[in-house]
Amino acid sequence: MKGKVYLIGAGPGDAGLITLKGSMYLKEADVVVYDRLASPKLLEELKEGCRLIYVGKASSNHTKTQDEINEIILQEANKGHIVARLKGGDPYVFGRGGEEAEYLYDRGIDFEVVPGVTSAIAGLAYAGIPITHRGIATSFHVITGHLKDENDELDWRSIGALKGTLVFLMGVSNLKEIRDNLLKHGKDKQTPVAIVNWGTTPMQQVVEGNLSNIYEKAIEENIKPPSLIVIGDVVNLRKKLNFYERKPLLGKNIVVTREKTHAIDTIKRIEELGGNVISFPTIKIEEIRPNEELKEAIKNIKRYSYLVFTSVRGVDIFFKRFFDIGEDIRNMAGIKIGAVGDKTANAIRKYGINVDFIPEEFVGESLVDKLKKVLTKDDKVLITRAKIGRRELVEELSKISLVHEIKIYDTVKSEESKEEIINSIKDLDSYYLLFTSSSTFTNFIEILGDNRWVLDKGHIISIGPITTKTIEERGFTVYKQAETYTVDGILELLMKEKR
Repeated sequence: MKGKVYLIGAGPGDAGLITLKGSMYLKEADVVVYDRLASPKLLEELKEGCRLIYVGKASSNHTKTQDEINEIILQEANKGHIVARLKGGDPYVFGRGGEEAEYLYDRGIDFEVVPGVTSAIAGLAYAGIPITHRGIATSFHVITGHLKDENDELDWRSIGALKGTLVFLMGVSNLKEIRDNLLKHGKDKQTPVAIVNWGTTPMQQVVEGNLSNIYEKAIEENIKPPSLIVIGDVVNLRKKLNFYERKPLLGKNIVVTREKTHAIDTIKRIEELGGNVISFPTIKIEEIRPNEELKEAIKNIKRYSYLVFTSVRGVDIFFKRFFDIGEDIRNMAGIKIGAVGDKTANAIRKYGINVDFIPEEFVGESLVDKLKKVLTKDDKVLITRAKIGRRELVEELSKISLVHEIKIYDTVKSEESKEEIINSIKDLDSYYLLFTSSSTFTNFIEILGDNRWVLDKGHIISIGPITTKTIEERGFTVYKQAETYTVDGILELLMKEKR
């Protein structure tokens, strides 16, 4: 039985610009055949067992020829697979999607085209340039800047006479010829021009000029593909409409080392602020099962007067087990609840429970100071926490009240490959490494092994004094420590950094 091929437009670079239908079909695919301009983030949520085949093509550097790509897609479909052919931008806008569709049709393979957002429009929008604008440009023209045959020639006389916005895709290597031909065929040398490099991504760079000087400016800024060239008076609107480059973290490369589940919100925040995230979880969290001690404590929850949580994961594991056992939340009536910080407190509130104690500084010592003011020798405190963790909270509270400590999860070293992090950052001029706990740092250096340069080259950002102490004890220098010991505190710090 033959499979089916979906020719999916991945959009211009920002993973969020793929269509809902494109995302849906991508997650159903058995095989994904993808190119260089498809965002790697689109490949992170594929179904289990999905195979990836890279067929990227850069100028004069083709991993596979177009004929080979056609054959790969055909053979995978002939095996009965659902094939997602993921192409940057839109499959039919200079993407050779039409050729691939024809090839499949001629061989009896069922296919469907899922249009994508083309960089010709989205790349301009992210650069603050509308492709049309009332009273300025009432038409636009998208032109290839890279012809199949070097001897082919565009109709420059007709192009030079056009009044609307001109957009050249894949044309930066031919910029001088484009500029010269437009001037030769009637375009004013003062016509505004912009080149958008890696549009809609955190690496976006825009060079502005006019037809008389844009080539020299592009050389000066060392502009490379992928870039698009936009020519016309709409470029002047960039001064007002350039929303994307105002994002405070744009151009900053940020290595996030948190555990995957808890890193999702952090990654989303950084990306919303324009940062380029390199995710490298150094730990993974495993619930300790079976845990009869926890089960027994939950069944006798009324014996405790205080319940203290030190992490979001601890909250989630506790309440999942609480409800799995079949307990009633009303049994917790009268128990005072303490949380080490706002994030942990918010996790508790999701279960409909108010939090009685949150310290001003989000560390265990501050919570101890808060609880010392209210605890008595008659109180019984239940603390659920990680297997490996600081003992100060338990030890200090035990001096006042009876404390029952239960270890409900373990933090273990992630199995992520160190080659992945090295390949992601080796060519970066600068980057920040975020460490939100001592364990994330300790596991990071264990995974890196002899590659100390990764830490020496980057700017190490610590969430607080405990993590800072661990980093410095291992012989490394902390670039900066968050003033507020939270992820939000780290983000506030990064937003103050100059680009």
